[in-house]
Amino acid sequence: METKIEKLPENVVKVEIEVPAKDAVNYYNNAAKKLSQYVNIPGFRKGKAPRNILEQNIGVERIKHEALEAALPRIFAEVIRENKFDIVTQPYVESYDYQVGQNMKITAKLELRPEVTLGQYKGLTVDVDGYKTPDDALQKSLDNLLQQSATLVLVTDRKTEANDIVVFDFEGFSNGEKIEHGDAKNYTLDLANSSFIPGFAEQLVDKALGEEFDINVTFPKEYHEKKLAGQPAVFKCKINEIKTKVLPELNDEFAQKVGPFKTVDDLKADIQSYLDKQKEDIDRMNSEKAIFEKVVSAVKVDIQQSMIDRETDELVAEYKQKLEMQGFTWEQALEAQGYDSIVNELKQDAAVRVKNSLVIDKIAKEENLTVSQADFGAKLSELGRTYGMDPNTLIKQLSQTPGVFNALSQQALNEKVTRFLAENNKVNLK
Repeated sequence: METKIEKLPENVVKVEIEVPAKDAVNYYNNAAKKLSQYVNIPGFRKGKAPRNILEQNIGVERIKHEALEAALPRIFAEVIRENKFDIVTQPYVESYDYQVGQNMKITAKLELRPEVTLGQYKGLTVDVDGYKTPDDALQKSLDNLLQQSATLVLVTDRKTEANDIVVFDFEGFSNGEKIEHGDAKNYTLDLANSSFIPGFAEQLVDKALGEEFDINVTFPKEYHEKKLAGQPAVFKCKINEIKTKVLPELNDEFAQKVGPFKTVDDLKADIQSYLDKQKEDIDRMNSEKAIFEKVVSAVKVDIQQSMIDRETDELVAEYKQKLEMQGFTWEQALEAQGYDSIVNELKQDAAVRVKNSLVIDKIAKEENLTVSQADFGAKLSELGRTYGMDPNTLIKQLSQTPGVFNALSQQALNEKVTRFLAENNKVNLK
């Protein structure tokens, strides 16, 4: 097989391949034999019809197509191996000339991985702002535990207060029209922790049981429904129930109820241990991020736009999936933010992700860092714990999603490179 290589811009090479006639005929004959196994031809058993009869029934071009499907992966594998090409996507066939009995000619383009020139990535010293646990973190944690164990008591002798739980009916209108999905009966709302439109919960304060009243608000300008964004609205409301939270006393008995503790001091010590571990984890993650950013800032690489475009497409797909999980649609997002605003931001993220990935792969290659079976098994176990699945069930589920094993392997490699950089560089926590 003969090849002619031509370098093109954007890390692309054009390859002209000439396959000897003998090999081209073998590919053709093998394809014809394979197809004959599945074609019904009157007067012949499957797989027994002569080649000329098969050609008359299904056509020469179909046989050629089948032959190319089988031949191209082998041909490209040989070209890539001989030229030591590091490709980033499947080769693209521009044209081919396939005449049975003659040399087969193929013109294809291969997109290569950009050349990455690393700067210093070992022996660096990086200054990082250390995380400071808030002074009231322990008390807030205790307060949260008390809140979680609170009981609700019905109130009948006073009006609503800012820390109450109210059960109420409401019906919303904007510009004289009823708001779709803007009504409910016996809706429960924690006034101190409301996610309603700003100003809504505050107007539910100082209302009597059974009282009917209007709440006037304005939807935020960035509201996801464009029709309502920035528009005034009125909600007709009625208070059905008022409840107040009664907190338990912080004592040894409470500590014993919420965990394996004997005293309040044991509970406080456990919370403090968690806060200390949290600080340690945040400092570690911030340090790893700072080291990697410093390493990346010294890297020189010319990334072709096609790589960023493909990564952008993946990010768009991920974005749509997240929207769906949150109960929104791509169309609603476009209406609220606009196509250019969303995609331009994702393109910036894509460029960062592509560069980071190239840097990680380059460092892994330079330092001979690879993903072992144990590394991959650890990632599977971690994923299994997250979703509560045993390894066999998880593997069965993942095998239905193309590319997921490669993604897990890449994650394991990312973590390995991250650990390597952390071990071979110094951090000054300020």
